[in-house]
Amino acid sequence: MTFIWPQLLWLLLILPLLVAGYWVVLRRRKKLVVQYAGLATVRQAMQGTSRLKRHLPPLLFLLAIALMLIAAARPAAVMTLPSEHKTMILAVDVSGSMRATDVAPSRFAAALTAVRTFVEQQPRNTRVGIVSFAGSANLVQPPTSSREDLLDALNRMQLQRGTAVGSGILMSLKAIFPDIKFNLNSSDPRDVEPRDGMAARALGSNGEKSDAEDFKPVPPGSFGSAAIILLTDGQTTTGPDPVEASKMAAERGVRVFTIGIGTAAGEVLTGDGWAMHVRLDEAPLKEIAELTKAQYFYAGTASDLAKVYKTLSSRLTMERRESEISGLFAAGAAVLAILSGLLSMLWFNRIV
Repeated sequence: MTFIWPQLLWLLLILPLLVAGYWVVLRRRKKLVVQYAGLATVRQAMQGTSRLKRHLPPLLFLLAIALMLIAAARPAAVMTLPSEHKTMILAVDVSGSMRATDVAPSRFAAALTAVRTFVEQQPRNTRVGIVSFAGSANLVQPPTSSREDLLDALNRMQLQRGTAVGSGILMSLKAIFPDIKFNLNSSDPRDVEPRDGMAARALGSNGEKSDAEDFKPVPPGSFGSAAIILLTDGQTTTGPDPVEASKMAAERGVRVFTIGIGTAAGEVLTGDGWAMHVRLDEAPLKEIAELTKAQYFYAGTASDLAKVYKTLSSRLTMERRESEISGLFAAGAAVLAILSGLLSMLWFNRIV
């Protein structure tokens, strides 16, 4: 447990003074009982009262004061709480290599099954968007809370040529921050699309200033309102560098969770007069997750992939984070103070 205002913990030094004051009052009361014979009935009452009953209400009140002083220092602790993520972008690889059957029945079929289950398990207050990428990236479904629209979008996805993992990240980022301007067709993800044949690094497509001029990076992983889940076999063949694209996500605090589907040995795909060896390339996926303060998951089978999405679902809806708990200490102090007063009234017909 930590404290936001630890300097206020010095106020706890008041407690020994209160204990000393209570002891002085007890000593004075005893002297009065002994000194004045007219207080004999009071003395008998004090002797007849158990020591626990006499001291328990003041002790409870002292503990209440201690809790209030701790609450004033604003304690914080790491707790499992509902996630702040309100938008999740699912970026799914639809390149030809996803036809490989090293993940049965195929990488693509296993991916769609797992994504459908993930979508169905999300709470209704979470908006989910879907991006597909092959040689280029497309926003198949803008962020929505309609599970029916999301499932329909997944049913429309088809395999295409090429693999532009960087474009998938950038399109996902665009779905979260629509005002971002970049060129998906450039090898440099920080390029801005040209306007009227002019270089547009300083101007956006609508003549406005690019966000590169006034954008201020934030710590990686600090954006709590959205996250990207990227599923691919990791073999980039075209488009922007995925690692450089992930740096743009990191600068905006967006975490990119990566899922590698396939096996290291891979498989040889054949077509009309061609053959291609496709295998899982984990290195860039691990780097993307590390740069954005997220996590990489390996899915070598359909069962593994289902478990990954189940883990991500629970992690993104409930997460451990530091939260202020001064309210709990204040509530505890109020309960102890009320209990102290009730016991005093019950046993002594007054608040002592």
